[in-house]
Amino acid sequence: MANYSDESTYSTASGIDGLKYVVLQVTLKEKFLGTGSGNLSALESVLNEQAAKGYRLHTITTASATSSGFLGGDRIQATMVFEKIL
Repeated sequence: MANYSDESTYSTASGIDGLKYVVLQVTLKEKFLGTGSGNLSALESVLNEQAAKGYRLHTITTASATSSGFLGGDRIQATMVFEKIL
């Protein structure tokens, strides 16, 4: 289970190596004050990790959620599909 107090989290769909397509989901927490994500390095890390494994980004979709909890902060969820480069 993801720890939503963290600045960002990411998960994989299957966790199996060597697949033609890999689906990853990254949740970015918005800054408490101001706008924009304070941790784009997590997204960049996932992209570079998959590129090193021989995958290219095929598709990305995003969804945003607003937290009403104290110090919750808004979150952007990016779902990415990577395709193995042959």
